[in-house]
Amino acid sequence: MTTIKCPCGSQENFKECCEPFINGTQKAPTAEALMRSRYSAYATHAAEYLLATTHISERKYYSKSDILNWATSNQWLQLEIIKATENTVEFKAYFLDNKLQKQLHHERSTFKFENGSWFYVDGKFFD
Repeated sequence: MTTIKCPCGSQENFKECCEPFINGTQKAPTAEALMRSRYSAYATHAAEYLLATTHISERKYYSKSDILNWATSNQWLQLEIIKATENTVEFKAYFLDNKLQKQLHHERSTFKFENGSWFYVDGKFFD
């Protein structure tokens, strides 16, 4: 049986790291853990999880098909956490686009803890 390293860059096995959050058997304990699991969800095309972990006030701006299209049209290479606070995470996500061109997504995401779960609210993008 092959063990797969978690896409989030933790050096842990996916099965022990982000997969329990994505499959719903555990809840992410921190905003950073949620952010890492959301990156892993993009890498593993788990659009349902991405929608479910978006704050209810923002969910109307996203569609499962758009999320899935974005997730599958890119090759996710690496996640770099720049800075994390209780409810924000600044990160860089490195990926190849559908033309295999290297891309960088640099964002400071805001998260909200509500009813025992963390949710992604929004992000400020950097050039």
